Amino acid sequence: MTISRRHLLAAGSLLPLGCATSQHDLAPALAALEARAGGRLGFAALDTGSGRLLGHRLDQRFGMCSTFKLPLAALTLRAVEQHELQDDWVALGEISPRDFAPATRAQLPAGRMKLLALAEAVQTTSDNIAANLLLARLGGPAGFTQRLRALGDPVTRLDRVEPLMNRVLPGDERDTTTPAAMAQTVAAIFTGERWLQPAGRATLRRWAEATRTGVRRLRAGLPADWPAGDKTGTGLAAGMPDRTNDVAIMWPPGRAPWVMAAYFEGPGSDSENMPAADEAVLAEAARLAVAALR
Repeated sequence: MTISRRHLLAAGSLLPLGCATSQHDLAPALAALEARAGGRLGFAALDTGSGRLLGHRLDQRFGMCSTFKLPLAALTLRAVEQHELQDDWVALGEISPRDFAPATRAQLPAGRMKLLALAEAVQTTSDNIAANLLLARLGGPAGFTQRLRALGDPVTRLDRVEPLMNRVLPGDERDTTTPAAMAQTVAAIFTGERWLQPAGRATLRRWAEATRTGVRRLRAGLPADWPAGDKTGTGLAAGMPDRTNDVAIMWPPGRAPWVMAAYFEGPGSDSENMPAADEAVLAEAARLAVAALR
C-alpha cells in the first residue's frame, strides 16, 4: 500500500507540541517533518523581544517567489514617507490574459491606480502587474536589492521581474533569500525605526492581516487568538520543485512580535494534491515553533 505525504503529515501532527519545547529540539523536529514530507524545508522563527532565532536550514538559499512582495510594499511606503515618490496615479498599461493580476485587471476600465493602492494589491493579492509597476519606480530588481542592502539585509536578492523570478533552478542564487535573512528583514520592517514611521508600519500591518492567501500555511499553525499577517509565495512549474513559501508576523498576547519565514520545496510527485499537502508542512512547522518559543 502506498502511504501518501498527506497521511504522513497527519501522523506527525498527532505528536504533542511538547515534542519541540526548546531551541535544542526544534531543529531536529523540523528535520523530521522535512523527512516525512519528502522535500526540502527552510524555516526560521524569530522572537523580536529576546532576539532568539531558531530554525532549520537557516542560512541556505531558497527561491523567494512572491514573498519578496512584503518588503516591496514596505519599500514603497517608505519611498512615499520620505517624499521620494508620491501617491500619484500610475498607468496600468496592457495586461495579458496569462498575467496573474486580480487587482490591476479589475481596474483596467479606468486604466490607472494610485501608487499605494498598487502596494496594497501587491501585499494582499500578490498581483504581479502591480509588483512590476512598483519595481520600475524603485529602480527595478537591482534597485530593490540595493535598498535592502542599505537597510541591513546583506543576503536577499532580486534579479528579475514577475513572473520570470519564480524560475529558480537548483544552485541558482538569483531571486533568493535565506529563512534567517527574510525573518530578520520582516522583523526590522515591523519593529524597527529604519524602515517605516509608525503610520507606515500600521498601514502595512493592516494590509498583512487582511491578506488571506496564507490562512492555510503558517497562520494555520498559530493559536487562534494571535493577531497575524503574512505574505505567501508559490511556484509550480515543470522542471522545478514545487515551492510553497510564507513569511508571517504575529503578536502573541503580552509579548513582543514573532516572525516566521518558511520555504518548502516539495518533490512535485503528486501534482493534484501537492499544494494542500505542502501548505500542511508550513502549518505544522509553525505549531512546532510556537511550542519551542513559548
